[in-house]
Amino acid sequence: MSKPAPGKSDPFAVLRLPQYRLLVSGRFLLNFAIQMQSVIVGWQIYEITGDPLSLGLVGLAEAIPFLSIALFAGYFADKFRRKIIILRSTIVYILGAVSLFLISLNSAEIKSQTVVILIYSVIFFTGLARGFYYPAQMGFIAQIVPRHLFPNSSTWSSVFWHIAAVTGPATGGLIYGFAGIIPAYAGVILMSVSGFILFLFNKNLPPSSGIKTESIIKSLKTGVKFVFGNQVILGAMALDMFAVLFGGAVALLPVFAGEILMVGPKGLGLLRAAPAFGAVIMSLILAYRPPMKHTGKYLLGGVTGFGLCIIVFALSESFLLSLTVLFLSGMFDNISVVIRSTIIQLFTPDEMRGRVASVNSIFVGSSNEIGSFESGLAARIMGVVPSVIFGGSMTLLTVFTTGRLAPKLYRLNLSESLKAGESG
Repeated sequence: MSKPAPGKSDPFAVLRLPQYRLLVSGRFLLNFAIQMQSVIVGWQIYEITGDPLSLGLVGLAEAIPFLSIALFAGYFADKFRRKIIILRSTIVYILGAVSLFLISLNSAEIKSQTVVILIYSVIFFTGLARGFYYPAQMGFIAQIVPRHLFPNSSTWSSVFWHIAAVTGPATGGLIYGFAGIIPAYAGVILMSVSGFILFLFNKNLPPSSGIKTESIIKSLKTGVKFVFGNQVILGAMALDMFAVLFGGAVALLPVFAGEILMVGPKGLGLLRAAPAFGAVIMSLILAYRPPMKHTGKYLLGGVTGFGLCIIVFALSESFLLSLTVLFLSGMFDNISVVIRSTIIQLFTPDEMRGRVASVNSIFVGSSNEIGSFESGLAARIMGVVPSVIFGGSMTLLTVFTTGRLAPKLYRLNLSESLKAGESG
């Protein structure tokens, strides 16, 4: 990588840090494996049961332990060495992949119903691992990245996450389709182990000492109170939560692909990939032009653009137009993802990073799961197209409400926050 000219910001600055490169590479490989596994498990479960509801139960089997353990996991991420938590969580993911491999290898000798129950059990334990992994790695990033590079690290973290979100499922599906389920799970194991090896080379940094004298209950209350007492952090989290809760059309994409756009499963694959591709492009743009000034306005504007895209998608009967607005929705959504992540990193004291990340994961994780349920329920009551229009409209209302109730978020300038932190 060539260095930037004097006086210009370096879009690759955080990638020049060896510790960050190790962490983000390990995260990419692990997330790639998780995305592969989600597709493989989905196909496997559906082949066994033939019941679409069983697919929803896969997500529920992971979401319940994740959400139930999140706050406690944040406490541990603030009290103990975060690298150790990351490694142990990754080991659970590896053991889960190995278990799924062995279950599939011996599936002919096991009753179908038992196979399904075993798979759900494995997913339950990986949900626990996810609950511990997320706050630990979020806190660890802040330990290895200088404060002035937080916006840059949020941008590149988003780039790698979305690349894995696009390529992981595709790879899992292709291996499953051409080689079978055993090689597919073997690929998941290989990618997970590779991520674990990279994590091993990260420094084993000590935790902050600020939490050691508090009881676990008092510590959890302190973390939750901090989030709800900070208008900027709470506003950013709430904005993202309600935008995803009401504005997500992903759960209904099969209906649009099959009954409205008439493009079948191949078109569905493109529709599913379009938002992630848009997010990757926007991440690269933000790496070169980070939203340091008028940040709050960019955040609210990004969510507004997302809501408008959802409404246009609902009204579209053209596959090309639908594909385009989904691509744009991913671009707009990524603006809020990068800014929210940066806000949480900048405004959170190091001794609270795990607990704040856990609260954030509850906001985001619950909105994804409940959002899918809301989309299905609204479609059942109002019809598919009106329900998506309703969701996009509620997203726009959320932007207006947030702007009024959180004026500090609307006026936010990250450049001023960075200067204040450096001078403080």
